[in-house]
Amino acid sequence: MSQAHPVGGAPPAPAPTPAASRPTAVIAVLAFAGITVSLMQTVIIPIVPRLPELLDTSAAQSAWVVTATLLAGAVATPVAGRLGDMYGKRRLLLVSLVLLITGSVLAALSSSLVPMVAARVLPGLAAGVIPLGISVMRDTVPAERLGSATAAMSASLGVGGALGLPASALLVEYADWHMLFWVAAAVGVVAAVLVLAVVPESPVRSGGRFDLVGALGLSAALVCLLLGVSKGAEWGWTSATVLALFAGAAVVLLVWGVWELRSPRPLVDLRVTARPQVLMTNAASLVFGFSMFAMSLVLPQMLQLPEATGYGLGQGLFQVGLVMAPSGLVMMAMAPVSSRLSRAAGPRTPLMVGAVVVAAGYGLGTVLTAAPWQLVIVSSTIGSGIGLAYGAMPALIMAAVPVSQTAAANSLNTLMRAVGTSVSSAVAGVLLAHMTVPFAGTDVPSPEAFRTVLAVAGGAAVAAFVVAALIPARRAADEVSAPEGDGRAKATAAGARPGPSAVVPGAAQE
Repeated sequence: MSQAHPVGGAPPAPAPTPAASRPTAVIAVLAFAGITVSLMQTVIIPIVPRLPELLDTSAAQSAWVVTATLLAGAVATPVAGRLGDMYGKRRLLLVSLVLLITGSVLAALSSSLVPMVAARVLPGLAAGVIPLGISVMRDTVPAERLGSATAAMSASLGVGGALGLPASALLVEYADWHMLFWVAAAVGVVAAVLVLAVVPESPVRSGGRFDLVGALGLSAALVCLLLGVSKGAEWGWTSATVLALFAGAAVVLLVWGVWELRSPRPLVDLRVTARPQVLMTNAASLVFGFSMFAMSLVLPQMLQLPEATGYGLGQGLFQVGLVMAPSGLVMMAMAPVSSRLSRAAGPRTPLMVGAVVVAAGYGLGTVLTAAPWQLVIVSSTIGSGIGLAYGAMPALIMAAVPVSQTAAANSLNTLMRAVGTSVSSAVAGVLLAHMTVPFAGTDVPSPEAFRTVLAVAGGAAVAAFVVAALIPARRAADEVSAPEGDGRAKATAAGARPGPSAVVPGAAQE
């Protein structure tokens, strides 16, 4: 049977090769790459309070070391996904890891603000590794293992963050702070070598030209939005600068949407994105991202406040990492549970169950605060809900998009989570800064402030449950698609009728 050419005259995608002969190794390596990238986001946390001293700058200026990574990640994620669909997902994986390694080496050699900010931009540009890895799995992993594989890859984001904090805190305590970045570079090299040696290139390509105008427009809108959100408390939420950033983001997004709808090869196919399953999954991801990040903002502060406050637990940063680490392990442990639940009841079910579990965890957090072991229970409960939900999101997305748009669609979903966490950080920052009590000559967040943030996060989890319930139910339990030898997508459930995902590159779409 002949294939129709994709829009734009590109040749048809090559027929996919059989699934990887070493699927376990491929899954393990891709998950390790995801953990490596997420670890890069937390490796700097132990030295953030010391950055003004270490870089000989002000606290306001040193904040750009963190903000630069956030902005770069937001810009790079959708771009990397689209480039992966066009030119090869494994290739973009390797490019991303090389950027991470280069940024880590530059950071290890930096002792002043400007080179450090530049160095931290590069790991941000590697943020597309997780959606790219999920997309490689869709194209190469056997169908019967795809659900659990993508769930593990999605959960790797939390695992790297949770395990990176105690490891980096211990390293800072016993070595020069530059060693953080040398170790990060070494881990990145290991990940890149493993990807090069084990992971096959995806045979599915979309072809066409890269939408440079669309990429620049989306990048400008995201930078305006996230810069306004991340700097709003510092610059003033009603300041002319912040208001101009938000207005600029709205205008640019509107113009960008018009451009994308008219472009024959858009960066983001808004028509596919508007499909109810994709749209509601992305909306749930945004709200869920808001909910899950509150744990990372509140629990470490509660642990580190002095016991003399009457509600702080007086723990050091290494102890904080040990308390938070089990949540990451629980996330990974829940990935296969999420996959089995998806097969049994459809992928929206673990997303809904995960939202309920997260809400319950935040409810526990309003009462279990008297000892570190209690906060381990709280963080592990929240982590288990995150593992369930994050494992389901790629399945929902991939069941509703063409195989030629897998990386771009997963990248957009990852971006929605990142926007949610950024907004969560801003909202929690405002609440914690305005609900304070005096202690030792300074103001610290009050117990009511912590409870309020936890309650807001729990409410967001409930909202995520409601949004997830609106996702259209699929006929099959897990209609995640994987390519067959003839280049067509197939549903993983035996006998399942392929949904909108079963679209050959260049074939007619909805």
